[in-house]
Amino acid sequence: MAENNKTMHTRHILTGHTRIVGVIGDPVEHSRSPQMHNAALAKAGLDYVYVPFHVRPKDLADAIAGFKAVNVVGINVTLPHKQTVIPYLTSVSREAELIGAVNTLTFAGDGIHGDNTDAPGVLRALEENRDMSVPVGEAVVVLGAGGAARAVVVALALAGVASITIANRTVEKAVSLAEEMHQKTDVAIHGMGLTDTRLPAAVRQSALLINTATASMDATHPLLISTDWLQPNAIVYDIVYTPPVTPLMQAAAEQGCRTLGGIGMLVHQGAIAFEKWTGITPCTETMRQALSI
Repeated sequence: MAENNKTMHTRHILTGHTRIVGVIGDPVEHSRSPQMHNAALAKAGLDYVYVPFHVRPKDLADAIAGFKAVNVVGINVTLPHKQTVIPYLTSVSREAELIGAVNTLTFAGDGIHGDNTDAPGVLRALEENRDMSVPVGEAVVVLGAGGAARAVVVALALAGVASITIANRTVEKAVSLAEEMHQKTDVAIHGMGLTDTRLPAAVRQSALLINTATASMDATHPLLISTDWLQPNAIVYDIVYTPPVTPLMQAAAEQGCRTLGGIGMLVHQGAIAFEKWTGITPCTETMRQALSI
C-alpha cells in the first residue's frame, strides 16, 4: 500500500524538454481534463504536462498567439471559446465545420488546426460496448438542441443513420438545428418540442435515443420523455456523466433497454485529442480511472 501511495503522489519533473498541452475556458477550474490527460501521459511515459489556462474572451487572440509563440503542442477548448476561436485557425476538420465549433487545437509548423473530437467520441463510446453500435439505416432520437446535441447529430448523420428526430423544450431551437443539419448532411432530420404529439411514435420507432439535456443531472427533475415509449432492447445513451447512472438511464433499464452513460464520451473525446497531439493511443482505462478519483 505504501508503494502504491508513493507512486500515486510522484510528481512529473518539468524540464526545458517538457511539451505543453492544456485546456482553455472561462471558467476553467471545473475541468476534469487535466487529471484525465496527465494520468494518461504518465502511463505512456511521455514528457508532457497538461495545464488548465483561464482565458477571458477579451484575451483569446493574445492567448492563441502566445501558445503558438512558445510552441505549445495542443489545446482543448471549452466554453465560451468553442466558436469564437475559429477565426484564429488556419484549418478545421469536417466535423468541426459541420458542428460549427471546435474543442481541440493542434499547433504544427505555422498552422493551427481545429477539430471537434466530441462527434467521433460519441461513436467510440458506443462501439466499445459489445452489445451496442450505431444503428446504421435506422431512426434515432436526440433530446436537447444545444452544443452537445450539434456534435451528436453530426456524428450520427456521418455514421449513416436513416433519420434523426431532435426534441427540445424550446421548439424553435430544435427546428432550427434540424433544418441546418439537414442542409449540411442531407440526412432526414426533424425538429419538434418535447410535448409534440409525434414524439411518442418517434421514440417507439427509434433504435437509439441520446440525451444531451443537462436536466438529466437533476434527480428531482421530471424525465423529458415517458420511458413507456421506449422499445425493449433499444439503446438509451445519456451523455451526462454526473451522476454516472442518471434517472433516465435507471428508468430505461427497468424497461429492458440497454443503457450507456457519458463517461465514455468524455474519455474518448479526450483520447482522440491525445492521439492527435502525441501520435500515441492512450490507455483509456487509465483515463477513466483518473476521472473517478
